[in-house]
Amino acid sequence: MNTDQFTGTREAFAAALTDLSKQDKKYVMISADSVKTMRATEYAVQYPDRVFDAGIAEQNAVDMAAGMASCGLIPFVSTYSGFITMRACEQLRTFVAYPKLNVKFVGVNGGVFGGEREGVSHQFFEDIGILRSIPGITIINPADDVETYHAVKAAAAIDGPAFVRIGSGREHRVFTDSIDFQLGKARILRDNGNDVAIFTSGLITNRVLEAADRLDVQGIGYKLIEVHTLKPLDTDTVSAALKATGRAVTVEDHNVIGGLGSAIAETAAQYAPAHILRVGLQDIFPSSGEAEEVLDAYGIGVQDIVKTVDRVIQL
Repeated sequence: MNTDQFTGTREAFAAALTDLSKQDKKYVMISADSVKTMRATEYAVQYPDRVFDAGIAEQNAVDMAAGMASCGLIPFVSTYSGFITMRACEQLRTFVAYPKLNVKFVGVNGGVFGGEREGVSHQFFEDIGILRSIPGITIINPADDVETYHAVKAAAAIDGPAFVRIGSGREHRVFTDSIDFQLGKARILRDNGNDVAIFTSGLITNRVLEAADRLDVQGIGYKLIEVHTLKPLDTDTVSAALKATGRAVTVEDHNVIGGLGSAIAETAAQYAPAHILRVGLQDIFPSSGEAEEVLDAYGIGVQDIVKTVDRVIQL
């Protein structure tokens, strides 16, 4: 993989789908007037007979995918994350998840970080919570473009519905192309002690790493764990970190209800009770604005993460 071929998560998706399509004619893309949005224009030129555009009709797009999957194709439904998970929720649930069809979903503009231009109608901070409540869907929330490329490949390799949540072009590069991506396996990014476990997921990971650097200066011992696969959750790794520390902070660009914070809290309740504080949207609708400033304004800044770690250690 040459990471120079893409400069964001959308380009990484298009690159991965192109590579998959070179290997197997079963892969197709279903668009909801979103070929340009997904940075898949070149893919459409290269494979014009494998791109099916439903127009601004996401429910139809998902139903088309279900039909194609039932006939042996492997469709990627690719558009805005909230339009997949909210506008087409019933179709996704009843006609893809229930019959366990092999449909893949790739949703852009995940989180408030993507809503700089469009505002709350295109900021999707409920999507993971919605999907976690639907049985049988694999959910992947990669941290950058490199991990997105691997996530799309991993989603394609499994049989059954999968969802990959990606960004809007403002994301930061976190990893190198040599990362060891294992679907369903949380990645321990740093193991610097047992004062607290810090769990991160998605495009917020760059901020968590910066916060961790500040914790190093403070002399706080921590385990930093990236949870790219939210379902199925790696409960073994999560439980081990919770048992070792007894305290945790979760950080996500999502409502604290339903996403990573809820997943870690549920795991703690069942396997390893611990004090947990959650950094994310505190069950509110955010305003739009410059991406980095919006995160800071809603308590998802680097200093907010550091302060939350300080607080949980006092519990």
